[in-house]
Amino acid sequence: MNMAMDDRSAKRRALDEQIAAEPLLAPLGVPPGVTPAPVETHLPVRRHPVAVEGIVENGLVRPVDPAVKLAESSRVIIVASSSHG
Repeated sequence: MNMAMDDRSAKRRALDEQIAAEPLLAPLGVPPGVTPAPVETHLPVRRHPVAVEGIVENGLVRPVDPAVKLAESSRVIIVASSSHG
């Protein structure tokens, strides 16, 4: 493995070592004894598009597969092979 040459001054290297040896600070605003959670747990769930075959009946689109369940207020894009019925 090719190691990069350390071109820091001796003073800077000593300061970096001193900083690295210091204990980590507790997160701000977290009560003692609380286990911190990864930041991903605070992010919204990323949804991905799903293609579902459907049929139009009386102006309503219904999935062909009855096992398909869409969440209330789901966003859908309707792609039709023809605009004539």
